[in-house]
This record gives sequence, structure tokens and C-alpha cells, in this order.
Amino acid sequence: MRVQGDHWVDDEGRRLVLRGVNAGGDCKVPVRPDGDTRLKAGFYDGKDVSFVGRPFALDEADDHFARLKRWGLDFERFLVTWEAVEHEGPGIYDEAYLDYLETIAAKAGEHGISLFVDPHQDVWSRWTGGDGAPQWTLEAAGFEPSRLFASGAAHLNQEMGASYPRMTWPSNYDRLACATMWTLFFAGDAFAPGIGPVGFEGPASMQEFLQGRYIAAMARIAGRLARFPHVVGMDSLNEPSFGFVGAPSLHRRGTMTSLGITPTPWEAMLAGDGHAVEVEVLGIRGLARKKVGTARLGVEGLRAWKDGVDCLWRRAGVWAEEGGRPVLKRPGHFAAGKDGAALDFTRDCLEPFVRRFGREVCSIGASGSARRYVLFVEGVPNAARPTASVAEGGQVVDATHWYDDLTLVTKRFLGCVAYDARGDRVVLGPRRVRRYFVEALRELKRWSMESMGGVPTMLGEFGLPMDLSGAKAYRTGDYRVQEKALSAYYDAVDASLVDSTIWNYTAGNRHERGDLWNTEDLSVFCRDDFEAGRTETGDPADSGGRALRGFVRPYARAVAGEILEMRFSMRRGTFLLRYRPNPGIAAPTEVFVPELQYPGGYEVEVSGAEAERGPGRLLVKALAGAEVVVVRLRRP
Repeated sequence: MRVQGDHWVDDEGRRLVLRGVNAGGDCKVPVRPDGDTRLKAGFYDGKDVSFVGRPFALDEADDHFARLKRWGLDFERFLVTWEAVEHEGPGIYDEAYLDYLETIAAKAGEHGISLFVDPHQDVWSRWTGGDGAPQWTLEAAGFEPSRLFASGAAHLNQEMGASYPRMTWPSNYDRLACATMWTLFFAGDAFAPGIGPVGFEGPASMQEFLQGRYIAAMARIAGRLARFPHVVGMDSLNEPSFGFVGAPSLHRRGTMTSLGITPTPWEAMLAGDGHAVEVEVLGIRGLARKKVGTARLGVEGLRAWKDGVDCLWRRAGVWAEEGGRPVLKRPGHFAAGKDGAALDFTRDCLEPFVRRFGREVCSIGASGSARRYVLFVEGVPNAARPTASVAEGGQVVDATHWYDDLTLVTKRFLGCVAYDARGDRVVLGPRRVRRYFVEALRELKRWSMESMGGVPTMLGEFGLPMDLSGAKAYRTGDYRVQEKALSAYYDAVDASLVDSTIWNYTAGNRHERGDLWNTEDLSVFCRDDFEAGRTETGDPADSGGRALRGFVRPYARAVAGEILEMRFSMRRGTFLLRYRPNPGIAAPTEVFVPELQYPGGYEVEVSGAEAERGPGRLLVKALAGAEVVVVRLRRP
């Protein structure tokens, strides 16, 4: 596989359409101790952990890969975390975990499955309400992890248990710990100059300490997997964040505000230093996010920082104590760089980091100046997206994300209403909603074409909560609503001709525990259903799969020419492929045809070509002189 212009091709020159999953949702948390975010036991011991067994136990890996292959999902976004590699301390790598990654990657290749590695994170780390970075990164900034929740510096499922409000983990973007760490990672030299790690040897720069250690850890993974040609790429970093960078005033809320308690940067700093404050609470009212009340943030006298260590932003001169009271000295501290010039996050922070990642990680295993890995690039969701400057002559993919936000947050799919986050508008009407889905993905692709130099678009994440409407489907076994929603998303994927990896496949998913992370439950596989032998299709090979008809569908896996149109109707069972054949390609076009959609077989109609059926696929060979080939499938 290689990138050629705005798409992938194989050795025969055929245009590839890549479909897969994120494997898997529980890679965010350790196997030992049990990392389910509802559990607090062992949570604050960040050194003695193991991620061996994420995403699959070795003795189960063949079954999982075979299931994904059967479902036509043979290109996987393979999740790892920085914490999994380097949890014990800076430069101390978990070799047992790296050995495990090699073994799992080898098994994927045996099943004809390709991978790209996703260094995953959400809101920085487990101790700041998400996953990703090791605990010692927080300690290096001066934080005391065990005090982050009580001081209001983090919002944690581990501390709140069953009372944790669903989909409130993004509120950590506005909390002190997460916002501080992202600011240091991307712009520590500009906003905290001369401040180095506390208690660790390293450069006198938190920015270099954090970025250097992260890149070295990912390079360790890249080196281990470089021998596998089916491991085709490395993602720079999942869903990076601004932190405080660019905040026009510390009295104003940032751009990443979500639901729940939403402090301003100054309120977050006050609470984190032991000065409890009253802050706004945001919630959903009607179809809009609005203020729904206020809440106390922090505990008087309880600090998020280690004993004897001043607040990092006090050390940086952002605020001071005068007359025994905190006083904000620089309300616009994060609005401009250290020279006073305007600082653009994408140009001055994100893109230099991505270019460095490409040089130091994606070049591993290269021959001469050619890169071994394709660089999958991400930006800040719904905000900062990188430009063509990150390519530096290497192969690059725009690995962007998109979600049906209203359904994701409310866990209800109506089909007649949606929320467009980029346009900040409500979309009403079934046809308008489906049209919005298509327009949203085409807009993502336009950015890849026009601003990133015409590179492929990989929809790295999109998906659906399976516990819609109070998890009704778990009681009834009726996933028709989920199938309808997923089918609408994949219709948009087909219409926009983007590659995609759905979120997600969690081998340890259970109805009660979900994906083991912050009440999310989006996995297309459930272990409870698998162990009970429940299957929507009647075939034991599909046991454990949920809403299968929504995403297991025909598509053109490899096309000997230029794709003009591809679409499928789940309700009618009709599939259409139109393409302009390339007479210089000898290999046939291959269409994945799942038995699940055609249990009684299927009828084929082609023009400009000959077709030959095979197990789970249709091979199409263009006739000499044909200008356009049309392939139609339908149920008898």
C-alpha cells in the first residue's frame, strides 16, 4: 500500500477504499490493575500498571481479527498510549508491552489486516479525566495527582463512581491540570520560559521535556513495528488541545467548553491553589448549550500542587499574592508569544510538533530519504487543522474525526434533527440531516485537498453510542435504530469517498461496563452477547456483533480505475458502483459482498465489464474500450 495523490493504491495500481475500526476502546486503560474508570482501587499508583492484553488477549487475537475480516473491516486504527510504553518513569520503557505489540501486529498480518498506530489521548491523562500521558508528566509540572479532583483541577469518574454525569469528560479541557499540561506541551517556551521539570532530570524547558519524551516513546514503538509492511503509518497524536494557548483573557472561557462545570482560566487557577470559587455550569436546554446554574469549584486551602511547590503560573508571573490575596497580573498572558507578537496555534505550535514527529518517528526503518511510515496527521477537533506545511516531502494522510454530536451527547437518535458543530447550527428534517452528514464529510475532504495539498482523507473516528434510549436494545435485542444511524453515517462515507475507521471495537465491552471508559459505550462488539451466543444474523461467526447491518455492507475494496460513484441502500439491498477503468491495470476490481446483507444470494448486473463471484467478493474485469463500468447488486 502507498499513498498516491488523494488516495491509496496497491501494487497493481488499483484505487483502495479503506474500511476498519479503532482497536480498541479499552486501550485507554490498563489491564492491571483493572483500569475501568468507575473503579478507584489502585488508580493513584501510576507506575505499577500493565497494558499487555490491550486490545486483545493473545489467545483471543485470532478470533477477533477473523471476525473483523469477515465484516469487511481490514484496515485498523491501532490504539496505544504513551502511558502504556513509559509509565514507570522517563526513559524506562515497558519491554513486555512492546513485545506484546509486536506479536499482535504479526497476527494482524496473518489475517490480511493492515494497521496504522494511533498514540491515543483524551484530555491528557487518566488523572486529568481521560487517558494518554504517564502520571509522572503531571508530577514534573509540580502537580500532586491525588489532589487534582478535590481541588477542582480535574473531573474524574474514578472519584465519582456511579454519580459521574455522562459525556462530561470534555469539561476537563477547561480544568487547570489538563489545560496546563497542553499549554506546556505545545507552548511552554513561550508562556513558561525557564521553567523545567520538578523532581526529574531534563532540559530547563517543560515543552522540550514533554515533547522529547513523547516522541522518543513513539519512536520506540515505530522501531519495534518497522519490520511489518502491513503496519503502514503512525498518527502524530490523537485530538491535541490548545490548553490556555490563545486565550484572549483569563476572564473568558476557552473554545473547548462542553457540559458541566466550566471555569474561566483564572477561576481554574484560583481553585487549584486552594481558593474555592463559584463558577458556571453548562447544560443542554432545548437544542442549545446554556448556563443552567453555578457550582463551587475547589476546597478552601486544598491545593492541586505538591507541598512546597508554587502554582506553575504563579512562577511564570501570571499572578501573584498581594496582602494575602491572589491578584491576576497578566490577564492576557496567553494571547501572544514571548516576544509580544500574535501566536497562531496551528502555525507556531501544532505544525512544528507534527513536522518533528514526522522526522523523528515516521522515518524509522527508512531507506535513504524515503519514509518508512505514512504520517497520519490530526488537529484540534472542530478547530485547528494542519496545512500542507507538515508534509516535508513525505507521505501524509489527513486523519480527521467527525461525530453526530447531538446523538453522541444525548444518546438518542431521531434521524430528523442534528447539530452542526462547525456551523453552530441545528439541522431539522430527515433529508436535511442526511444531507448535512454528507456535506460535513465533504467539507473535511475539501480541507485535505485544498489546504493540505491534495492528500487522502481518513475519517479516523466516527461512531454511535450503542446504549441509545436508556440501553433499550440490551433488553430487547432490537438494534434497528442503531442500524439506521450507522447506515446513515456510512451512506455519507460512501458519498464523500473517504476512508474510515469506526469508533470502536472493544473486546472487553459488557453491557454494564461499556467501553470501560467514562461511561462511553460505542463498541460494535459486546462480550456479553458473544458469551451468550447471541447473534443478529443467526450465524455463530457473528456472535457478539451489534447493529451489524448498519456497518457490514458492500463496498469497492480495490478499483482498477477512478471511482465515480458508490452507494448502498440497506433497506432495499441495492449496491451501485460506477468507475472509469484504467486499461493499464491488469488486476480486476474487487467488491466486498457480505453474506449478512445477501443471505439468499444476490443478483449482479454489469455494463462494460465481466463479473466473477468469489467467497465474500465480486471480481469485475472491464471490457476493452469500455469508458465507464457500472456494477449493480440486489437481493433476489
